[in-house]
Amino acid sequence: MTDTTKQPKIQVRDVTISYAGKAVLRNLSLDIHPNERLAIIGPANSGKTSLLRCLNRLNDLQYGFSVTGQILLDGRDIYAPNVDVAALRRRVGMVYAVPVPLPWSMYENIVFGLRVTGIRDKATLDERVETSLKSAVLWDEIKDRLHEPAHNLSGGQQQRLCLARVLALHPDVLILDEPCSGLDPISTGKIEDALAELAARHTIILVTNNTKQASRASDRIAFFLMGELVETGPTTQIFTKPNDPRTDDYITGRFG
Repeated sequence: MTDTTKQPKIQVRDVTISYAGKAVLRNLSLDIHPNERLAIIGPANSGKTSLLRCLNRLNDLQYGFSVTGQILLDGRDIYAPNVDVAALRRRVGMVYAVPVPLPWSMYENIVFGLRVTGIRDKATLDERVETSLKSAVLWDEIKDRLHEPAHNLSGGQQQRLCLARVLALHPDVLILDEPCSGLDPISTGKIEDALAELAARHTIILVTNNTKQASRASDRIAFFLMGELVETGPTTQIFTKPNDPRTDDYITGRFG
């Protein structure tokens, strides 16, 4: 549940994102609150994924990328010169549209990031594997086959394994870019169930082109259109009485 009494977890202040000089997101200001599930919706090329990739600085790796404005995480500018980008990416974990399990066992997929951070104790690794898989609603399905190759899993299970891999690092913020786009309804439901539970411990930002999923899996909605933020509001309000007619047109399928 959104708690607006606390300092925002993430503050986006007058941010413009460009590639090779062409702006894809313009003058964006947006507060994201602790432990809320924010769904970002809008048609293709609205800047949704570009914003996600800025929140953990993955866009740094893209040729021609530039950003102006400020993005604050717990009040600190993530683009400040002294920021440890690797540590930032552990705090702001990302799940992609297509699951990419590493070419190892299910167990090794989850402990890889932990070992990179210096955790070697087997009891700690085992505990993180179990708790993260339970949080991703996958433990009961694979607990007896953890040392099998991760590619033996179905697509939906692979996506939940990738979610567990991120959760094992105890991120503050969880960002998801179309995580259910290639999944069946049952797998999609399990991901959404996991997000509902995870909001008690994490701030969640979900980009989805599925407005029905946005209505089910969020507390608040941000509607982007052609590189601009049109409006934000509680999910129920956005889906029943949006302030901007363009939001209503998109949600009701008149365009998009």
